[in-house]
Amino acid sequence: MSTTSRESGKTILFTNSTGNDIAVNSVVVIGSLLAIATVNIPDGESGECSVEGVHKLPKTAGVVFDLGEKLIWDVSAGAFIKSNATPAAGDISGAAICWAAAVSGATVCYVKINPALGTVETG
Repeated sequence: MSTTSRESGKTILFTNSTGNDIAVNSVVVIGSLLAIATVNIPDGESGECSVEGVHKLPKTAGVVFDLGEKLIWDVSAGAFIKSNATPAAGDISGAAICWAAAVSGATVCYVKINPALGTVETG
């Protein structure tokens, strides 16, 4: 057995210094990672966030997402946008793919988070 292993890496402990409480199931940006709060995390407190798996998350309405399409997390909108959109400063590119096609009118989609390390846009 490896003596270098620390933990499974499926979750990460996040200390909330955003100035706002974070609700369970919210997307949390940690550096270039996308994470999903597994508990409510009050400002100034710590809580576990999932950094793996497929999650049902907000998407922008009015656009179709195709299976396997790379997505961008739009920080200001709090939703995923298509990869052909122009990301703004703080948006995360390359850290999510569409796991099931989503129709134009849908406001949620299934997303696999962190299939690769994301890029924080500097805008």
